[in-house]
Amino acid sequence: MPSLRKRAPRRVASDPLDAAAAEQGAVALLARRDYACGELAGKLHERGFEPALVARLIDELRERRLLNDERYAGYYLQYHLARGQGPLRIRRELESFGVDDALIAAALATVPDWGAIARGVRRRRFGPDAPTVWAEKGRQARFLLYRGFSNDHIRAALGAEFDQG
Repeated sequence: MPSLRKRAPRRVASDPLDAAAAEQGAVALLARRDYACGELAGKLHERGFEPALVARLIDELRERRLLNDERYAGYYLQYHLARGQGPLRIRRELESFGVDDALIAAALATVPDWGAIARGVRRRRFGPDAPTVWAEKGRQARFLLYRGFSNDHIRAALGAEFDQG
């Protein structure tokens, strides 16, 4: 069924070298939500602005503290942690936005026990009882793997006897 809501046409830069229009577009995007530097640069490139202009604008927005990848990584981590996603998935998505590996590692290190997070996600999805049948263990392990948890976190969530299944 088609959407009843009309989408506004994507604004394309009439002049790819217009610094004021690029800044206006960037600030309009940042007014809606926080962006990583690489993600915002990609949005501005999609709108047709020149790469050199976008790079200068990104640097200026960093200096004005409107863009901060460290802050973005922390907010992103908290939001996706609450949604039950694991460190592997969060890392992969932050890397796709161009966030530096050191900032990602620092944000992920703020979570003390990923195994406990994986246990909570498993409990919310499958109930309090640990699986006893191998097929169910496999199903729950695949679910946690899809959510972005490592094998160690999955073992912590499914119990010590998971490997012996």
